[in-house]
This record gives sequence, C-alpha cells and structure tokens, in this order.
Amino acid sequence: MAARLPQPLTDWFADRGWTPRRHQMDMLAAADAGRHALLVAPTGAGKTLAGFLPTLADLIDNPVEGLHTLYVSPLKALAVDVQRNLLTPIAEMDVPIRVETRTGDTPSDRKARQRARPPQILLTTPESLSLLLSYPDSFTLFANLRTVIVDEVHAFATQKRGDLLNLCLARLQAINPALRRVALSATVSDVDAYRAWLAPDGDIDMVTAVMGEEGADPLISILIPEGRVPWSGHSGKYAAAQVMAEIERRKTTLVFCNTRGLAELIFQELWSVNDKTLPIGIHHGSLSREARRKVEAAMAAGKLRALVATASLDLGVDWGDVDCVIQMGAPKGSSRLLQRIGRANHRLDMASEAILIPGNRFEYLEARAALDAVEAGERDADDFRPGGLDVLAQHIMGLACAAPFDEQALLAEIRSSLPYSALTEEAFSNVLHFIEGGGYALKAYDRFKRLVRDPDGSWRVSHPRFIQQHRMNAGIIVDQPVLDVRFANGRKLGTVEEGFAAQLAPKDCFFFAGISLEVVRMDTTDLIVRATTRPARVPSWGGTRMAMSTRLADRVRRFLASPGEWHRFPEDVREWLEMQKLRSALPEPGQLLVETFPHEGRHYMVAYSFEGWNAHQSLGMLLTRRMDAQGLMPIGFVSNDYSLAVYGLKPITDPQSLFTPDILDHEFVEWVEQSSLLKRAFRDVAVISGLIERQHPGKRKTGRQVTFSTDLIYDVLRKYEPDHMLLKAAWADARARMTDVGRLGDLIDRAAGTMLHIDLERVSPLAVPVLILIGRESVAQHDVDDALLIEAEALVEEAMRVD
Repeated sequence: MAARLPQPLTDWFADRGWTPRRHQMDMLAAADAGRHALLVAPTGAGKTLAGFLPTLADLIDNPVEGLHTLYVSPLKALAVDVQRNLLTPIAEMDVPIRVETRTGDTPSDRKARQRARPPQILLTTPESLSLLLSYPDSFTLFANLRTVIVDEVHAFATQKRGDLLNLCLARLQAINPALRRVALSATVSDVDAYRAWLAPDGDIDMVTAVMGEEGADPLISILIPEGRVPWSGHSGKYAAAQVMAEIERRKTTLVFCNTRGLAELIFQELWSVNDKTLPIGIHHGSLSREARRKVEAAMAAGKLRALVATASLDLGVDWGDVDCVIQMGAPKGSSRLLQRIGRANHRLDMASEAILIPGNRFEYLEARAALDAVEAGERDADDFRPGGLDVLAQHIMGLACAAPFDEQALLAEIRSSLPYSALTEEAFSNVLHFIEGGGYALKAYDRFKRLVRDPDGSWRVSHPRFIQQHRMNAGIIVDQPVLDVRFANGRKLGTVEEGFAAQLAPKDCFFFAGISLEVVRMDTTDLIVRATTRPARVPSWGGTRMAMSTRLADRVRRFLASPGEWHRFPEDVREWLEMQKLRSALPEPGQLLVETFPHEGRHYMVAYSFEGWNAHQSLGMLLTRRMDAQGLMPIGFVSNDYSLAVYGLKPITDPQSLFTPDILDHEFVEWVEQSSLLKRAFRDVAVISGLIERQHPGKRKTGRQVTFSTDLIYDVLRKYEPDHMLLKAAWADARARMTDVGRLGDLIDRAAGTMLHIDLERVSPLAVPVLILIGRESVAQHDVDDALLIEAEALVEEAMRVD
C-alpha cells in the first residue's frame, strides 16, 4: 500500500504549487513499514523535510504529548536553521506541534523545563544528547521516543563525535526497542557502510536506502588569471582582482578557504581591491559566537555581497540568494567540493555554479581532478575505524550518572553499537577499572575514583561531586589552549591559540575578524587589543591540515602518466609537464618517483608520493633522522601535498635504504615518543575520558593548566604503567589522526617495489613547487619575500632549461 500524506500536509504542498518528491514519499513509506532509513539526496532536494515528513504525518494523525522525534545535527547553527525551516510549515498548517532546540547555548532554565515538559520535536547535538542521557529522568524522557534523525551523517560518523552518537543511539534503543533511526546526507560514497553504522548491531538489512533524484549538474570552472598558473603558493590570492570582479557581477558569493588563517588573508586581499566598497564579511570557527551570528543574519537578510568562510559554513547554509561559490586553493576532495558547491542556489532544479582558484601548478591538476570526479559522480572514500576507548569511558560515566548498571548488560548494549561491536571483555574491563580508579599507577589518588562496585555486582558513581564534574566537562571536541581576543571595553572578538599569542608583544599587529588589531596587553586568559590601520600579520592556527583525498591523488597520478590528457591543461602547465618528461620522468600510477640532484652546494632528494602534507611532514622527520644515522649530514626538509624534499651536505646515492619498512617500527616509534605529538594526543584523550577536567564549579582551567596536568600524568603513566588504556588511545590517535600514518605506511610499503630513482645534474621542473617553499614558511617580511621571489625565478629558469 502506497504511503499517504494527512490532509493538512497535502493542502500545504498544494497551496504552494508543490508535489512531494519521490524520495520524500519513500521516506514516508519506510516509516510506515517501521524500518530504519538512510536518505542520500543532493543539496536542495528537500532532505530535511523528507526526514521530518513521517514525524509530521504521525503527529497530525496521532497527536501526542511528550518527546516524539529527536533531531541530531553536528552543528549548533544547523539545529537553529532547521528549527526556523520547521516552524514555518508547522505554523502555516496550524497544527499543535512544539519544536525546540537544545545545545550548549540553551539557557539552563529552558533545559530543565525541556526535561520536565519536553516538546514533541527536539533539535540537538551529539554532546547535548549525551548529557540528557546522564540524568535519571532520561528513562522516562525517552520512553516513548519514536524517531531519531541524524542530519549530515557523513560529517561525523567516522569521527569520535560519531562514536559518541552511536553509543547514545544504542542507549536510546535499549530504553525503547521500537525506536526508528533515520540518517540524512548529500555526500556519501559507501551507502552500505553508512547503513551498517546506522543500524542496531550493524545489521544493514534493517535499514532502507532511499536515493534522491539527481539535481541539475553543477557548473564548475577553473579560473586562471592572465592564463598563467603560479609555481608555488596555495592561497590563490594572486587572483584577488578577478575574484572581486566575480563578486561585483553577482548577487551573493561564498568564498571558501581551507584554513582560518587563509580566510583572514583572503579577506584582506579582497578588501584591498574592493574599489566599490561592497559589503563583505568573514566567518570562521575562531570568531566569537556573536560575530558569527551577526554575519549569518546579514547574509540571510541579503545585506552582504560576499562572505569569506571556512568549513564553519560547509553545512547548514540555506541562503537562496547565493549564486556562486568560489573555492580558494585546491578543494582536497570531491565530496567536500560538492558539499560547498551545494551552498549555491540550494535548489534541485537550478545548477549550482562554482569557480576553483588553484594556488599552484600541482593544485591546478588537483582542481581538474576534483572537477572530473564530480562529473563522474565519484565521492571520497570514508574511513570507518573502531570506536575510541576515551569516548567509551566518557559514555559509561555518563550512563552511571543516570543510574547504576550491570556490567554484562551494558557490554551487550555497547556491542550493539557498530564502532564497538568487536570490543573484547578485557578491553571493556580495562575501561571500567580506569573509571573506577584511574588505573594501577593512579589508584592511590581519590580524585580518580569515580566508580565503585556494590556487593550485588552493579556499578555506581562513587560520590555526587563526580556527577557534577562529568556534566560540566563532557564533550568530544577538545579545544586547543586559547586566549580570548577582546577590546578594552570587554567586547570579545573571538579566540587565538596560545602558541600564536606567545609570539606577540605589545604594539604588534595582526589581522582578526577582518580588521587590523594592535596588541595592548596580554593576561592569563585575554589578549587585549585595539583597532589600528598599521600593517599586520595573519594569525596561524594549529590543527591538522586537510590532505588531498586518496581518490583525487590517484587521478592526479593518472594525469601525470597520460600525455593524451594534457591538451586540456593551460599552456604553462603543459610546458611544465613536457619539460619534466624530457629532462627526467613522470611516475606511472603506483610508482614512487625519487629524484636526486645538487643545487647551490647542497644535495637534494625529492619524493613524489602524493600522500598529503601531514604524512610528508612525518616522513620528513623520519628520513632526516635516518640520513643522520647514515652520515649524510641532513640540513632539513620541506613538503607540500604532492612531494617531499630533504636536503643535506652529502649526496643520497641509495634512496631505497632510507625507505625500508622498519622505519615505522623503529624510527617512527622513537620519534613519536620523544616528540610533543604523543603528549598532545594524550592531552585530548585524558580530557575526553574524564581523567582531567576542563572546568570546576565557578572557574575554568586555562589551556596551560590543562596541559601541565596532563603532561605530569603522562610522564607517570609512561614510567609506571606503559600499557595504560589512555596511552594506547593516545597512540591510536597519534598514528591515525595526527600523522596520516595509514597513508605513510602505504607509501613505505610500496616504496621498495615501485621506486624509480633518477639522478639528475640539476633541479627538475617537477621539483620547483616544493623547493620554492624552503625558507618561506618561517619568514614573512616583504624584503625577504622579494629576495625569495628572485631566487624562485632563478630556480625556475634552471629547471626549465632544455640543455
């Protein structure tokens, strides 16, 4: 029997001249059959309405009090945006359905009322849901919950926030076995993997996959000012005047940048050529909430002609007047590009328009690869991995705050969550005993004894203060140590990381929130500033740089090995590749090209591995250590997403001896343990697991205090309990997240069998983009930049000479 809409919904569609889309009715049919559902549909296809349609239909036909549907979003702003889009149709249908939002920004009195008298539809985040489950009344609050809708599931399912949410879904299913799970996404590569993630016990047969109809093909172009692509750089700032021209001729333009520092830089570059003084805004995650909301409201009201933004606006933007998206620098992945392109027009029947601005010649190839991947319907692969034990510890503590639990029953519940389906009894026991007393090395300290076991075998929280401590400190996102940027009147502009702030002194200037600021003074938690017109530097933020996806990397490799494709490229890119083929070689797919050559008294080795900046940085550390051990007298290394260059005083005649697989067993382990890498990872897992609290009643620890506390515990555990659960969790993080060690391992594994070593008399054309970076990352003065530019021109001339 076909699904049907209640009359108020039918009339509402008809009043607008609309007909429900097929996938919207398919979602209704899945609900009528009582099945879980994953909807994959392009942006502008009415995904959100499709997800809520069964809820609205049920509440219209069968009005109930109490919580009926829970909507979980990765972003607070997305929940607010959905509330606005839901309230309008509900009001227009005049049906008695209450919709409310619950995030970290929700006032405490409203949170208390929501638990006592919940709305029928509650919009929240994974962290807020986890906190709701830590209250004793969660069993009654969720007893009759019918549906959970997970929006933008691709944005966090493979991460620690996804681990937490999946554990929460397992608890909700235990409270009400009839609960139905729904997930929505515009960009999913492996549909079955997400069906398994969504399903109880990972049973994909319980989840119906609903595929939305395809929208209009996006219109994507690559902008190359004056027909020339730069040799180096990754910002695309050379195209500022052309980007401004695009902004001038359009209604509203979104200009995406891959990092916060780049967003500040591009904003300044655009403003310097904004001769018509058009209203332009900036939006990124380090700006204050008030600043972001002000910009979002201005965009929604049509008051801005352009907005420079980072991934903070990848999701949830529903501004119909955006008619073009510009990507500064390479997109790094086809899925990310599609997500950003979807921010334009936001209608299924209208083509979204996007312009890519490559920063250098390799980025041109990457941009072309991304464009081809989008046209071919190819998405980036999603890397699902086992759930984090630090997340599990936080979740178990939260459940203990709600009620005592039986160990075996909880283990069965946790194993019904796919990321933890392979959790062993031993690992589970280790996590429990960690929460019970911190582990062997910390068992003498009362402040780590959060759980206690009763004579009947059940576990409970040892003291009420730990319940308050958990609720104040729960969360998966661990901020880096930051200082608030404020004017003297107390107005907050946002935050900068302590590492950057430590480089500043009074009267130093930096760009932030699109304006030039002068440092007045710095105290424990605040950086006091005033506006200035003096020249300023661009702040830097830590964090992992986005690496080019493996699928885009494979496409770029294919371009290099396929001269028949080169006619599609600009003339200077074509000449570059042809000269490389003439003077050296171009690697075949799967082959590792390594070049060695002398240059200005130094000896260089360049490896073209395409595994991303993070993996190359790690490899550079390891290779220079190994070169030192071999007496090759290394001086340093430099890398980009495409290649790695190491240089020293002696020539490298046998590159294969540097790339042997045992480098990951010996040098890698030794390097990570001696570097700050593992300590940073340990800090994060210690905070997430609840071992170290960020906040006490009435005060918040500074980032420096948190780091000091975790460093002390780290040193104790390494000395007295090296197999401690948190050290293992930190190692897993350091390997997977901070060094892209999976890609590094793949590179090392194939190096021996696929290496093509070419010894040259001088620098090759392919090496120029990475060699230009030497000396550039640590200096930013104009006179030094001029000197580097002259040096780069000489390098290019040498590389492109035929003889």
